[in-house]
Amino acid sequence: MLLTALITLVVSVKWQKELFRDVEIDTTQPPYVFKCQLYDLTGVPPERQKIMVKGGLLKDDADWSTLGVKEGQKLMMMGTADEIVKPPEKGPVFMEDLPEEEQAVSLGHSAGLFNLGNTCYMNSTVQCLHSVPELKSALVKYSHSGRSNEVDQTSHMLTIATRDLFNELDKSGKAVAPMQFWMVLRKKYPQFGQMHNNYFMQQDAEECWTQLLYTLSQSLRSAGSSENPDAVKALFGVDLVSRVHCQESGEESSEAESVYSLKCHISQEVNHLHEGLKHGLKSELEKNSPSLGRSAIYLKESRINGLPRYLTIQFVRFFWKRESNQKAKILRKVDYPLELDVYDLCSDDLRKKLEAPRQLLRDEEGKKLGLKASGKGSTSKDSDVKMSEAEGSSNENRDPSNSTSNEGALSQETQVTGVYDLVAVLTHKGRSADSGHYVAWVKQESGKWIEYDDDNPIPQREEDITKLSGGGDWHMAYICMYKARVVPI
Repeated sequence: MLLTALITLVVSVKWQKELFRDVEIDTTQPPYVFKCQLYDLTGVPPERQKIMVKGGLLKDDADWSTLGVKEGQKLMMMGTADEIVKPPEKGPVFMEDLPEEEQAVSLGHSAGLFNLGNTCYMNSTVQCLHSVPELKSALVKYSHSGRSNEVDQTSHMLTIATRDLFNELDKSGKAVAPMQFWMVLRKKYPQFGQMHNNYFMQQDAEECWTQLLYTLSQSLRSAGSSENPDAVKALFGVDLVSRVHCQESGEESSEAESVYSLKCHISQEVNHLHEGLKHGLKSELEKNSPSLGRSAIYLKESRINGLPRYLTIQFVRFFWKRESNQKAKILRKVDYPLELDVYDLCSDDLRKKLEAPRQLLRDEEGKKLGLKASGKGSTSKDSDVKMSEAEGSSNENRDPSNSTSNEGALSQETQVTGVYDLVAVLTHKGRSADSGHYVAWVKQESGKWIEYDDDNPIPQREEDITKLSGGGDWHMAYICMYKARVVPI
């Protein structure tokens, strides 16, 4: 598909007594995107903006090519900014009067993201990954001059844009327009810039998630820190060991690989996430058999051999339908838990490594319930170490079953246990991968859940999160992200 060439106009905008110079208009994007830019500058929400152009007021979905806006033109805008209520001289301090970065803290959640034209797939991906504090820490350490020869310029710029967008989400008390991030994402991965009838097309959130993580893994690895040579792999990488067996010839071999997510395969037999994960760890492949001298069917059975700090699971809901020549969606309900234990999906070697930390976890949780510790795995440790302190750490050691904190001044060595808590769900509503709507549901540090429906953050109850399991036209889980429950070594 040929993409429309990017045409940028630079104009000035007069609003009240202020004149904003050198405001860029990307004419391949609808005017609503331009209004989001002006919202950042003026505080006037897009729905309140009245911008004069040839023929009347600028409409959100107008075609720039018919409006006659020229380079250097001065546009007039009317509209009132969000009101800020000032407190009495010695009265209480209202949230609206705090600096924006303090407003975000007071709200208990970060800002929403404006939809720039079918960009809900991107917004929901960003909101989920933004909830990972260790990823934000790694990005903060990445500098403009940090690019090495191993990383191309667009990857470097996308990493910078991610870092800056995460920072803006943390500090802003109002919705953010992710203009720079979106422009660089499209430059790095042109498929996200596909257009149809002069509008940007809906894209797959899982593809956006995968591409963004891959880019960050390359950039942050090349930035090189002796403490953490591969931050993204430590945070999200799942090590797999596989047995590849041909029943016909008896040939057998083993393979090792690292992936950033596990797949939950959905069939008539799958009612629960755990069943889907077991299906996802088995596959058939056809390849050449040296002993038979021809191609044969091999069965590949995988086991987890190294666990990350954050376990990402993709529900394989979309498949290619030959008769209609498009992606179709599996609407089947698949339940998933708030607490996930993957011990039975692990290799024998990893299970042995997990025994001691799992016992310590049981002792700690039993202690909270007033039960006596078993004494196994915790005799050499301070039993008063709080689990919440251990959970604040990240995974940095080469041993995938260990992790070391880079958060805060105090370093706390920890081990994963194979037990994970749900911290984010990315859902899709609709029956087609090329349409519908994506939303992020993210657990805050306070334990409360927020639904990020583009620029509208909505508080939710925990019991409502597990209802996103499918079976109809409501939002259903497409990607789940779990955080490791860890114990001190």
